[in-house]
Amino acid sequence: PSCVFDGFPEIMFEKPPPGEYNCEEMVKKEVEPMADHTLSVSVRLGLEGICADELRRLEFSDVRAENGRVLCTAGAAGLARANLNLRTGERVLLRLGRFPAPDFDALYDGARALPWADYIPKDGAFPIRGRCLDSALTSEQRCAAVIKAAVGDALGAAYGLERLPETGAEYQIRFFIFKDVMELYLDTSGEALHKRGYRALGVHAPLRETLAAGMVLLSRYRGKDPFVDPFCGSGTIPIEAAFIAKNRAPGLNRRYSAQNWAWLPQRVWAEEQTRAKDLEFGGKYDILGSDVDPKAVQLARENAAKAGVSDLVHFDVADARTIAPQSFRGRVVTNPPYGERLSDKAEAESLYRDFGRAWRKVPDGWSLTLLSSHTEFERTFGKKADKKRKIYNGMLKCDIFMYQNKDK
Repeated sequence: PSCVFDGFPEIMFEKPPPGEYNCEEMVKKEVEPMADHTLSVSVRLGLEGICADELRRLEFSDVRAENGRVLCTAGAAGLARANLNLRTGERVLLRLGRFPAPDFDALYDGARALPWADYIPKDGAFPIRGRCLDSALTSEQRCAAVIKAAVGDALGAAYGLERLPETGAEYQIRFFIFKDVMELYLDTSGEALHKRGYRALGVHAPLRETLAAGMVLLSRYRGKDPFVDPFCGSGTIPIEAAFIAKNRAPGLNRRYSAQNWAWLPQRVWAEEQTRAKDLEFGGKYDILGSDVDPKAVQLARENAAKAGVSDLVHFDVADARTIAPQSFRGRVVTNPPYGERLSDKAEAESLYRDFGRAWRKVPDGWSLTLLSSHTEFERTFGKKADKKRKIYNGMLKCDIFMYQNKDK
């Protein structure tokens, strides 16, 4: 079959000669599609522990956090549950195999030996994407082409076809090779999980929903205390806080690639959607978002309506430098503008300094969880954080600063 894969032109590879080992013995295969598999949930660096806690609360087994991902074991119901419910995970990947790949011969043989026809039908589209890290094989483009050839040959042999049409549902194959060990996955999510469906299309936002949810979870907000985001922008943090307070699954209003897969029954998705809805809480919550920009506040209100939480979140036009909560306790979780988003870093430092002065007047019992990429944030804010956590917001290296407003 033709070797076409995402993001690169068509490349034709002949089948490499067999390697010097017995590939059938060395390839670690997973079992039949409906049995338990290893799931790999990709996650932002710094949020692995939070995501692992989520999976344990969702009753997954064998949960283990690694850099940039969390692994667990699950069957078909767990696959659907993870996609629908995870707040901090970026993608849910289904592992099909793991094997040594010191060269392209080994890569082809290992990929060819996996039971692709158990998962991909004869008309299934199977684009390839992946990463190479600290391995002899460094070309992601060529690795993708070899895997495409191997999978195509396996499927062609299984279905008796010389050329596969790839006109049906998509089965995105993702690979990751680290220290010469290849892992091959099917991407069950499709679009990344941060795309909840409530943010307006085409609107640039500096904070992904998954990171916003991670900040709220780090603040230990569960809906009992007042919640404030004084730099709310398009409303992502307050909306995610409302989801958490209500225990609403963030993925109920979107679809996933695996919903189109013939071997995964639709009843599994329906049952997990019903389960998630049954676990929602009722009640009213004190959640406030504010911003100095009236257009941002209007957009936040529109996003909250799309998310179905406009009755739970209130948005106002206000200056964060005048923040003055009236209650005795509560939580502030926020993402103030960075120097990169203001006219210069001096403006950012001035904003941090003024916000720091306002924060020191806030009553005891309030906590602050704040994201910033500014390397001198604590100095300009005027107070050393009680706790810090390194994180990446896109490609931008940041810190989450956590304060407990006591003993001022």
